[in-house]
Amino acid sequence: MRISEAIIAGALLALGCQQAAWAQNAAVERVPLPPLPIPGAALPEPEVESRATPAPLAPGRGAIAPAPSGPAAHTALPIAPFSSARDALKAWMRDSTAGDQAGAVRALEYAAAQGHLAAQFKLGRVYASGDGVPTNDLKAFEYFSKIADENADEVPGTSDGRIVSAAFVALGGYFLDGIKGTYVKPNPDRAFDMFHYAASYFGDPDGQYNLARLYLNGTGVSRDPRQAARWMKLAAEKGHAPARAVFGDMLLRGGDGVPRHPVMGLMWLALAREGADIAREGWIVERYDAAFANASASDRTAALALVERQHIRAERR
Repeated sequence: MRISEAIIAGALLALGCQQAAWAQNAAVERVPLPPLPIPGAALPEPEVESRATPAPLAPGRGAIAPAPSGPAAHTALPIAPFSSARDALKAWMRDSTAGDQAGAVRALEYAAAQGHLAAQFKLGRVYASGDGVPTNDLKAFEYFSKIADENADEVPGTSDGRIVSAAFVALGGYFLDGIKGTYVKPNPDRAFDMFHYAASYFGDPDGQYNLARLYLNGTGVSRDPRQAARWMKLAAEKGHAPARAVFGDMLLRGGDGVPRHPVMGLMWLALAREGADIAREGWIVERYDAAFANASASDRTAALALVERQHIRAERR
């Protein structure tokens, strides 16, 4: 469900909520999917108080990239005279509500320089999308890198953990394609590392989905459809609509070590269709329509019965 920036800003101070996650698409054998954007679904963020000490790096991890050292590192915006990260976030809420995007970014820059994790993530999103500032993927990459470098062993399942895992997923997307004209070159091996860490340590469904895509295409790793199906199923079971659609398609087709199961494939496609964002994931609707049009009446009936069973189970939880 999408909410306005003003509402997000209010929630940041009152409840500690922020954004992050990304449903991304790639190619399934013989059936290309759209290219994936940088992630962007809503998720909780930590309290507005700045972190006293950053979480230590995971053993053996080196820095992903040179991280920004604060607002002074980005000369487009001067340092603003805020007394604390909390004060800066209040200013961000005020300026965002008033439509003062430059002021809002200045406030976020200050909070991020004070080590506020959610402000750093929000800035990464701001520069990635060009929300009130010129789009700058390198700045976005560096903010996501700072988050990943300093918080890699954050506790999974917490609000901070979800922000960190989303940063790893975003980095994976950047490493896949690189950033033209910068030191960030396409590096499928590093993309695999980023997605695998988000998928395995944090259990992030976006990470699991993107890791499955790499296994499907043999990008940064040997092609392995069975491993792809395993990770795709994990993401699908968490309600990830693109993963449900691709996993359903894999079951419909079968082959390459993946058993063919038309009824289960139709079930996953139907669940994907229910959860799809039509504006961004129209391919899911197309995949669903084509699959059900070509399925037998008995398979369609059996699949829809399984969908209903899934709904009943969900209501009982």
